[in-house]
Amino acid sequence: MDSNTNIPPVAKEYNGKDRNAFLFGWNPQAEIWNGRLAMIGFLAYLLWDLAGYSVLRDVLHLMTY
Repeated sequence: MDSNTNIPPVAKEYNGKDRNAFLFGWNPQAEIWNGRLAMIGFLAYLLWDLAGYSVLRDVLHLMTY
């Protein structure tokens, strides 16, 4: 790593605001939180499906009758 560069090792801020801060409205932080919550929801559905409760399987089963 070159010690002569002025690039910080970690980008902590975007437009002067913390990237992990929960800010209400349309901003880059909202997209980060949207992605995080989507990942949590997807994982929750996968665990729910592994437990034997599947909305998709139930809907497809009902469509076959």
